[in-house]
Amino acid sequence: MREVACNMELLVVDDVCCGLENVAVPALSNVEGTRLSDIKYTPTNVAGPGAPTDPSEMMYEGCDCHTPSCSSDCPCILRYGPTYDNSGCLLAEELEKFLCSKPVLECNTSCQCGEQCSNRVAQKGVSLKLEVFHSPQKGWGVQAAERIPLGRFVCEYAGEVLGLEQARKRTQNMKQEDMNYILTLREHIAGGRIIETHIDPTYIGNVGRYINHSCAPNLLMLPVRVDSEVPKLALFAGRDIEVGEELSFDYSGEYGNVAKQGQLQMSTEKIKDSSKLKPCFCGSEMCAGFLPFDPSLYEVHEIK
Repeated sequence: MREVACNMELLVVDDVCCGLENVAVPALSNVEGTRLSDIKYTPTNVAGPGAPTDPSEMMYEGCDCHTPSCSSDCPCILRYGPTYDNSGCLLAEELEKFLCSKPVLECNTSCQCGEQCSNRVAQKGVSLKLEVFHSPQKGWGVQAAERIPLGRFVCEYAGEVLGLEQARKRTQNMKQEDMNYILTLREHIAGGRIIETHIDPTYIGNVGRYINHSCAPNLLMLPVRVDSEVPKLALFAGRDIEVGEELSFDYSGEYGNVAKQGQLQMSTEKIKDSSKLKPCFCGSEMCAGFLPFDPSLYEVHEIK
């Protein structure tokens, strides 16, 4: 591992992605001797302990669009409606519908369309210039090394797909100083059912694991399905992002929902076992003071 001067910072790692993405993502630090955690890099989700479904398992039929790029009558697009424009960015109307969480289905491995199809976005992995950097308060983070337009796909939040019991076990075994990377996605579907997906990039993960939380983030997360019913947790630019800006998303999943964020803040303040809470250093005006907390993965009692 080499260290060289790079814009007043040390180049800790040439590429945190180990050559598995479309572009190299370097890690920089202004503190000599700083090291990244030793993890196994994966560009997308992998099956972990207790995973109810293998994310590599094919579960969707492919389209018969023998064209370089699918049109609006493609079965994959017709299923839930179009999501992307021809440049691969979220359609303006999709950004407006974001809080309604319309399902997103991309063309998959069995589809007959070309690899450059406009309905293949999140599955392609990282293609933007990003940098992992180190800050004194928040530890590692990710910043833009090129301008990112509104609606552009940035990266996936990828790791091991866990079963509920394994997610609880790992969470409850964490020490106070440990970072909690486990993210739980809850999707409410017809009939009142709730589908839970637990992603943990602690030991196996991608560059998304280094992106910090913010109560006023510049990225939004959408569940995107390709081959499997297990969604990719895809991060898109929620606004134009300039070079050097730190990337962030709301770990609670409540991007832009101010009322819901306020409720989460009040429920966090009621948590009796404050040792489970970690301070938030996002610095935004609407900062809740603590990182989002999922009590369902802990044995926590709230004050009545």
